[in-house]
Amino acid sequence: MSEPAALTGHALIASYVKTLDGSPGVYRMLDDEARVLYVGKARNLKARVSNYARATGHTARIARMISETRAMMFLTTRSETEALLLEQNLIKQLKPVYNVLLRDDKSFPNILIAKNHAYPQIRKHRGKRSTKGSYFGPFASSGAVNRTLNQLQKVFLLRSCTDTIYANRTRPCLLYQIKRCCAPCVGLVTPEEYSGLVSDAERFLSGKTTHVQAALAEQMQAASDTMEFERAAALRDRIRALTTVQQQQGINPKGVEEADVIALHLEKGLACVQVFFIRAHQSWGNRDFYPRTGSGAEEGEILEAFLAQFYDDKPPPRQILLSHEVENEDLVRELLSARAGRNVDLRVPQRGEKLELVENATRNARESLGRKMSESAAQSRLLSGMAEAFGLDEAPKRVEVYDNSHIQGAHAIGAMIVAGPEGFLKNQYRKFTIKTDAGAQGDDFGMMREVITRRFERLLRDDPTRETEAWPDLLLIDGGVGQVSSVAEALAALGIDDVPFIGVAKGVDRDLGREEFHRTGQPPFALRHNDPVLYFIQRLRDEAHRFAIGTHRAARAKASTRTPLDEIPGVGASRKRALLAHFGSAKAVTRAGLADLTAVAGISEAMARTIYDFFNAGEG
Repeated sequence: MSEPAALTGHALIASYVKTLDGSPGVYRMLDDEARVLYVGKARNLKARVSNYARATGHTARIARMISETRAMMFLTTRSETEALLLEQNLIKQLKPVYNVLLRDDKSFPNILIAKNHAYPQIRKHRGKRSTKGSYFGPFASSGAVNRTLNQLQKVFLLRSCTDTIYANRTRPCLLYQIKRCCAPCVGLVTPEEYSGLVSDAERFLSGKTTHVQAALAEQMQAASDTMEFERAAALRDRIRALTTVQQQQGINPKGVEEADVIALHLEKGLACVQVFFIRAHQSWGNRDFYPRTGSGAEEGEILEAFLAQFYDDKPPPRQILLSHEVENEDLVRELLSARAGRNVDLRVPQRGEKLELVENATRNARESLGRKMSESAAQSRLLSGMAEAFGLDEAPKRVEVYDNSHIQGAHAIGAMIVAGPEGFLKNQYRKFTIKTDAGAQGDDFGMMREVITRRFERLLRDDPTRETEAWPDLLLIDGGVGQVSSVAEALAALGIDDVPFIGVAKGVDRDLGREEFHRTGQPPFALRHNDPVLYFIQRLRDEAHRFAIGTHRAARAKASTRTPLDEIPGVGASRKRALLAHFGSAKAVTRAGLADLTAVAGISEAMARTIYDFFNAGEG
């Protein structure tokens, strides 16, 4: 007697409905290989899942998802807000194909005026706001912060040097000479005067620009009246710099003090979201995002997912201006208000200045998506050309390019970049600090073998069934026969025989454009000199080389700043800063006595003994 056919689709979902109640929670839909297709939340699980049990009335996207469902999982929560949080965490972790996913998780920079010193430092800051001080942001990019900081230094003359450099100055630095610092390190400004500069900078960054400009203008006139022409000229230059900052900040809305303007443009299943940051009546730049649309989600669902994920690690502003209504607006507002610790206003403007801001963001989103689609089409053609040139079955969706960098074996690193139909995937770049003797010996072949081994051991451990998009379709190796042989050995040792790899070597006289391509057991070959695929491969190789060189330089720079204090057990960054600030140099710490060490803030008697013994072992 044959077994009854397993339930699928609507019938399967209907069978689950019988086991559910009206609790809020999260549900997961799984396919026949137990991969998660979709993660959803519900105020009432029974009612929400019942909708999927209907045979009709679904969009094409939802109908496809239902037809592929072979199992479901459920988690109940105490509230719908908690369900929304859990849903977004699971989406980030599992990346289901039918969910909307924000793929750019970079943090945004801020300007920090640090208040942990008698003379506060102004600098760029990313990450947690753990340092005591005043934070202003977010800015859309490092470039926007750097440009603003550059002009603010001309206007307010605040120091940008680290506390350690400040403590060891005996004469003014170059920034004082070019009128970008008032040299508090050598006492050329009083604490009261410096405090006034800090207050002016904070007022300006808070949007009170009129007051600051008026005060500078009064000071310039007073200096001119008393014939202090050099001081008047310096103040004039500061006013000009202040005007430059305001001009660079673009649109400065009068009626919007603090808001994020978020606009979505959706076309052919692809989406672009533009975010403009407005703080203190000033525009602090914009950033575009290209979320995955979950195989055809509509505007309201995309914006709901975007808001929940975008503000996962950053505080929402007081107001968010949107181009479209959001699904479950009350729930999203409640979630963002809880994260901000105050009310957050979501609105779709209908008139006035706020509507103009949204229309401007929407236009930018539409134009950015158009450029992205054009670039993606060109990229897809190049990937198809690469498949034809290298005899691949289909165009690769993920190309990984590997390169090594070292100087006579010192600070050896391996680098991996990733490219696909959407261009370079910079959040998936990886660096490998060479751990074996191959690095110290300058063995390029051994280094490549180590990098490939570590990369694919990790893949086999994290994704042995190759369910995710993390597995590459093609490896490009910077090098010739030796590097290709090393890669072949590494992959064979791991039992991997279905990942194609090509060595890219400079040709005759190492001329650009005469690259030779190497494959295991086959003679080298070249592409036509003006072949677009050749230019594309050169770009990939050059990007890998840039990333490898940059990573290597960063490793060298970090090593050059290491001190004997780094080797002492229990001495972390905070204690190291305290010791250097107190003694002025690492060398002075090595000579300090127990009593002197104990006098340092944050250094206990036990830690002082540890430090003293570290530098005086074997004496006495």
